Amino acid sequence: MSAAPQLVVHRDKELMAQAAAARLITKIVDAQSARGYASVVLTGGRNGNGLLAALSSAPAKDAVDWSRLDLWWGDERFLPDGDPERNYTQAREALLDSVPLNPARVHPMPASDGAYEPDAAAEVYAAELAAAAGPEDHGPVPTFDVLMLGVGPDTHVASLFPELPAVRETERTVVGVHGAPKPPPTRITLTLPAIRAAREVWLLAAGEDKANAAAIALSGAGEIQAPAAGAYGRSRTLWLLDAAAASQLPRDLYPPASA
Repeated sequence: MSAAPQLVVHRDKELMAQAAAARLITKIVDAQSARGYASVVLTGGRNGNGLLAALSSAPAKDAVDWSRLDLWWGDERFLPDGDPERNYTQAREALLDSVPLNPARVHPMPASDGAYEPDAAAEVYAAELAAAAGPEDHGPVPTFDVLMLGVGPDTHVASLFPELPAVRETERTVVGVHGAPKPPPTRITLTLPAIRAAREVWLLAAGEDKANAAAIALSGAGEIQAPAAGAYGRSRTLWLLDAAAASQLPRDLYPPASA
């Protein structure tokens, strides 16, 4: 297991998004300097899209070589291509359509109007991840530089919901999700083993509706009951919160707000 989670608390969600975007730019540039490319897993939802929008307007984004960035997704709503509720559609609108990415390095999860049912689509994405993994990755997924996750009010991350089969998966890297308690009910998600392949896992939580989830996940809860508690990186696990989301945490758990 990785070291204990580190916490950074910002005054509000706008500052959190801006600081997280700046932090991500630095990580991408450092990885590209070290080995020529970087690999990032995006998350959808309010905070994931807020980060991408902040990145879109950040002057430092030009320091990134966008053509040498691999983009993956932690989960996806199983809807038709171009549906406004798809994480991929929202990411394109927030950032991706405005930067010079290499299309071959952008890996959206399959849509519902493709050739596959959800479980087969999950197998296709798992195969795509495996094909991108090298010998140095020691497993069936690449060693992502940064994997980002939004934290739901029920402590779910990606589409891993408390007590549902996907959060119990220990072998497969991608699975279909049926009967999710949050619409739409059918989804595709990375599993905890795939998430834990990342060098760094960043969990994003902003707003009072996330305060209880953050407190539960950071209090030693089990991952089956609180999936966010099971999301950690190989070298670092970082919780990026605003003051509202951190409001139920013991003050000794985190340093004074950094912004």
